Amino acid sequence: MGALTSCGPSKADEPVGSAVLPPDTSVRAPAHLAYSWTKAYDGSQSLHSRIGVPAGFKRVLVKQGSFGEWLRFLPLLKGKPDVHLYNGKLKGNQDAHAAIVDIDPGKTDLQQCADAVMRMRAEYLYSVKRYDDIHFRFTSGDDAPYTKWTDGYRPVIKGNKVSWVKKAGKDESYTCFRQYLDIVFTYAGTLSLSKELKKVSVDEMQPGDVFILGGSPGHAVLVVDMAENDRTGEKLFLIQQSYMPAQEIHLLRNPGDAALSPWYKTKFTGDLETPEWTFSKDQLMRFTELTRP
Repeated sequence: MGALTSCGPSKADEPVGSAVLPPDTSVRAPAHLAYSWTKAYDGSQSLHSRIGVPAGFKRVLVKQGSFGEWLRFLPLLKGKPDVHLYNGKLKGNQDAHAAIVDIDPGKTDLQQCADAVMRMRAEYLYSVKRYDDIHFRFTSGDDAPYTKWTDGYRPVIKGNKVSWVKKAGKDESYTCFRQYLDIVFTYAGTLSLSKELKKVSVDEMQPGDVFILGGSPGHAVLVVDMAENDRTGEKLFLIQQSYMPAQEIHLLRNPGDAALSPWYKTKFTGDLETPEWTFSKDQLMRFTELTRP
């Protein structure tokens, strides 16, 4: 069992909401965490550093080196800039976000809602060199393992039939990894991703879980952090998304509780109301360690 990490409330300059304690930009990410797309990771701008917890709460324990820990220290853009689309234009709705993840949205209209979830999962696995666990299924049901891609095989798609043909040499570079993800984004979506995940109860929520409705239209948001009140047992969570058209991944504000925002209560009444989508409680799902057939 790996070590568990957590952090309690701390002081800093500006509160995120009136019920939320100020962030602590002195917090640094553990040295074992890596964010492969970054050229200069700034720990003072991590999600953990920037987003304070409400009074009486502390961040939940997460296993060292886990997906949850990795998500907790995601780099954010400074301040609260506008959300941009993949083509550089501004998103129409600028009221949905509390912060923006410092990661590219891609250059084509691919990295939408489910794609952003798959990007985070794949980036984490790539960062810890768990290449065998990087795989997703196309909407056709065909498995698309990253290791087949690194070995030089490329999918040839005719109708609903997928075959893999050797077209290149072995390549485990980050550039090749991003090319693989663009293929996944092209041929997978909320419908295929929802079939890969397993349902979990909101009461058992963990960082890394996904609220998802598969279909057309469908949507998905990713739980990136959680906090708990030791005295009352109450739990809170943070969620992030991309949307349509493809856009910068952003941390969602809580439209139903401005004082608590961007945190949400796990004990929400009725459905989960996010700024641009409504999820039911039974739409929370989780990645398994191995989802291949």
